[in-house]
Amino acid sequence: MLGDEVGNDVEEDFLQTEANGVKNSSTTMSTVDIMPSPVLLWRFKVLLFFIWGFICCKVGWDSVMRMSADLRDLFLYEAFLYYNPLLLVTMMVWLWGVNLWVFAQSNVNYVKIFDLDQDHLTHREVWKCATWMTIIVPTSMTAYLYLYSHGEVSLAASQPVLLYIAVAMILIFPFDIFYLSSRYYLLRTLWRIVLPLQAISFSDFFLADILTSMAKVFSDLERSVCRMVHRQVATIAWFEADSVCGSHSVAIPLVLVLPYLFRLFQCLRQYKDTREKTALFNALKYSTAVPVIFLSALKYHVLPGSWTNFYRPLWLLSSVLNSLYSFYWDITRDWDLSCFTRIFKFNRPHLCSYLFHGRRWVYVWVIGSNLILRCTWTYKLSAHLRHNYLTVFAITVLEMLRRFQWAFFRVENEWNKMNSKSNIQLSEKDNTNEEAQSLISNDHNV
Repeated sequence: MLGDEVGNDVEEDFLQTEANGVKNSSTTMSTVDIMPSPVLLWRFKVLLFFIWGFICCKVGWDSVMRMSADLRDLFLYEAFLYYNPLLLVTMMVWLWGVNLWVFAQSNVNYVKIFDLDQDHLTHREVWKCATWMTIIVPTSMTAYLYLYSHGEVSLAASQPVLLYIAVAMILIFPFDIFYLSSRYYLLRTLWRIVLPLQAISFSDFFLADILTSMAKVFSDLERSVCRMVHRQVATIAWFEADSVCGSHSVAIPLVLVLPYLFRLFQCLRQYKDTREKTALFNALKYSTAVPVIFLSALKYHVLPGSWTNFYRPLWLLSSVLNSLYSFYWDITRDWDLSCFTRIFKFNRPHLCSYLFHGRRWVYVWVIGSNLILRCTWTYKLSAHLRHNYLTVFAITVLEMLRRFQWAFFRVENEWNKMNSKSNIQLSEKDNTNEEAQSLISNDHNV
C-alpha cells in the first residue's frame, strides 16, 4: 500500500511538472509571438524619427513665414546663434560614434589608448546619446520659433535658457544615471585641460585638439550665455555694435583663443616632464593661431586705413603661416606617414575595409582635403568675418569633418607607438632572461 501511494505521488508530480512545462513553453511562445522583431521595431523608430523631423520643419517654416520680412532675417540670425553650437556638438558626437565603430572593427584597441574603464561608452551608446540630442535641440528651436511668431515672446525667450540649463545639469548630475562614469571622465579630462598641473595623458591632448576645432562653438556659446544673463533673448538690442554682447565685444576673440592656449600650455608641461624639443615646436604651432585671432579682431578698434594698409596684410601672413605649419604637423607628426595606415583593415572582411584599406586615393584625399580645410579654417578664426554666419557655419562643419578623419590616423599612430614600445620591452626582457640563464649555466659548469 505504501509503495502504491509513493508511486501515485511520483506520477502526480511528473504530470504536474509536465503540465507546468507545457504551460511555460506556451507562455514563452505567446510572449515571443507578441514581441515585434528587432528589424520591425527599428523601422518603426526610423519612421517616427522622419515624421518628427517633418513636423519640426513644417512648424518652423510656417512660424518664420508669419514674421515680417524686415524682422525675419534678424530673428533667424539670433535663433541660429543660440542653437547652432548645440547642433554642431551633436554632429561631433555622431562622428565620434563612427570613430569608435571603426576602432572596434579594426585592430586598434582604443580602450587601452584612452585608458577607459569597463563601463566606457560603446559606439552604440554614443549614437543613442546623439539621437536624443538630435531630437531635443531641434524641438527646442521649433518651439522657440513658434512661440515668438505667435506673440509669446517671454515663453520663446525661455526655450534656449531651459535647454542650456538642462544640458549643464545633465553633465554635472552627481547620481549614477545618464552614464555617470563617462560624464565624470569627460569632466575630469576637461579640468585637466584647463589646468595642466599634472603629466599630460593621450586623452588630455586628444580632447584638447578636438576643442581647437570647436573654438567657434565656444565663441557662440559665450555670446548666447551673455544674452541670457543680460536678458537679451528674443530681442534685437544686442545687434548694436557697442552693446555688452555686440559684435565688437572683446570676449569674442578671447574665447576663440582659449582652446589654443590650453593646448599651448599642455605642450609646455610636456616639455617640462620629458625635455623633448618636439613639444616646444608643437607649442609654437599653437601660438601661431594667436595672431590670426587678435589681428582680425583689431578691425573693429583701428582706423579703416590702418586696417587696410597694415593690419590686414599681417593677418593674411599669419593665416598662411598657421595653416601651413598645422598641415605639416598633421602629416609628419600626428599621423607619421611611415606607418600610414592600417586603420581600415578590419578584423573580419567588411565593405569599408575593401573600399579604404591600402587604396592610394584614400591617402591623396585625406592629405589634400586636410590641406584645403586647414587653409579655410582661418576664416572661422577671423572675428571681422563673423557676420557671414552661414559661411562660417559651413566652414565649421567642414573643420569637424576634417577633425573626424584626423582622429582615425592620430589614434592609429598612437596604437602603433604603443605596440612598438611593447615589442622593445619584450625583446629587452627576453635578452635579460637569456643572460640570466647563461650565467646560471656557467656557474653550474664551474
